[in-house]
Amino acid sequence: MFGWIKGGASSAVAPSDEPARRDDSAALNVVKRLARSISTVGKDAAEVRGALEDTQRVVQAQGQAMQALAQQLDQIGQAQAAIATATAQSAAAVQRARSALGVVGGEVGGMAATLAQVSDAAAEITKISLQTRLVAFNAAVEAKHAGDAGRGFAVVAEAVKALAGQVEASSKAIVNAIGSLQARIDRFSAELTENAGKPSQIHAAFHEVEQDVHRISTSAADSGQQMQLLNERAHELEREVMQASHGLKVAFDGSDRFLRMSEELVEQIAESGVEVDDMPFIRAAQQAAGEISELLEAALRDGQISQTDLFDENYRPIEGTNPQQHTTRFCQLTDRLFPNVQEKTLAFSDKIVFCISADRNGYIATHNRKYCQPQRPGDTVWNTANSRYRRIFNDRTGLASARNTRPFLLQTYRRDMGGGRFVLLKEAAAPIVVNGRHWGGLRLAFNF
Repeated sequence: MFGWIKGGASSAVAPSDEPARRDDSAALNVVKRLARSISTVGKDAAEVRGALEDTQRVVQAQGQAMQALAQQLDQIGQAQAAIATATAQSAAAVQRARSALGVVGGEVGGMAATLAQVSDAAAEITKISLQTRLVAFNAAVEAKHAGDAGRGFAVVAEAVKALAGQVEASSKAIVNAIGSLQARIDRFSAELTENAGKPSQIHAAFHEVEQDVHRISTSAADSGQQMQLLNERAHELEREVMQASHGLKVAFDGSDRFLRMSEELVEQIAESGVEVDDMPFIRAAQQAAGEISELLEAALRDGQISQTDLFDENYRPIEGTNPQQHTTRFCQLTDRLFPNVQEKTLAFSDKIVFCISADRNGYIATHNRKYCQPQRPGDTVWNTANSRYRRIFNDRTGLASARNTRPFLLQTYRRDMGGGRFVLLKEAAAPIVVNGRHWGGLRLAFNF
């Protein structure tokens, strides 16, 4: 339909051809307006895709958080079960102590009975000693009446009297000591004996311990039930997050297809020969790609680099960089050759954001000068925006542009500037071919 655009038109046109020319011109204007509308739709689709990406990241983070929460709840549940086991063991130990206390109480009661028997025996000894002293006294009186004949008997009587006094004193001391010990044992026995009306300190302490253990056990049981409910709810939320993630993926894939469809429509219109708004940038990208290709081919001819080094895919990480930077065997060559072409193309329009050459894996050895700032240690946000060289951009857009082998490729996307800032861009890409071998792609990004 639009073949006349490429082939040109005759300077002499018959009057009968004038309506056809007007129709073609009107159709051309319609196609241009359609291309602009499709471009606007692509912009909206890119924004939607970006919003879905943000939401997807949030949902993924929530899913990970829910998984971590579920694991923590499981651990807390295990701890609650251990507490319940420990409190049950504590309650059993308290019961065993009570039983042991009862046994001790019985033994103390037996001791008290034995001491009572000893006290009774000591009292009997006291009585006997009193009687012995009385007999010795009477014997001494009789010996005195007997005169010289009873003198020896009197000595014996006095000795018996003295011994009886000692026995009486000892027995009284025994009785007093037993009485004091008996009083102590009685008090101890009272402490050991359980009395519901007036509990002893020991039994009161046991009762408090039992109550505390019971409260702990009850609290542990209640907490366990709550943890079980929370655990079930956490698993439900985890399932809901997974469902939401799946739904977002479906929406994301749909928006991705819609975005690509709008890009392909603009590409097809441009390929038909219609001068769409993006055509100057497409031609600039193709021209820059051709110049880069010529420079690399010349470098191979002159022996500045070998083909093996030029197509090096051994990306060696640069230590201490964040975002991660890498180096390859062709970095010095691209640093020397690429800026002349890239910086010149960058000045083509104030709408151009960057012009870079990526190898087929999305690796950018040499970026535009303003984005080749040395990284600042610990400042990831600044590095993301200003140190974009020596990095691998293997996202959807980066790989598509790097691996494109068609004459050109149009894409619409959000560029991550770091710190949660994004810029909506269009990108025209053209392949870089070195001696018939695809090296990568020239990426020309510009604002709407």
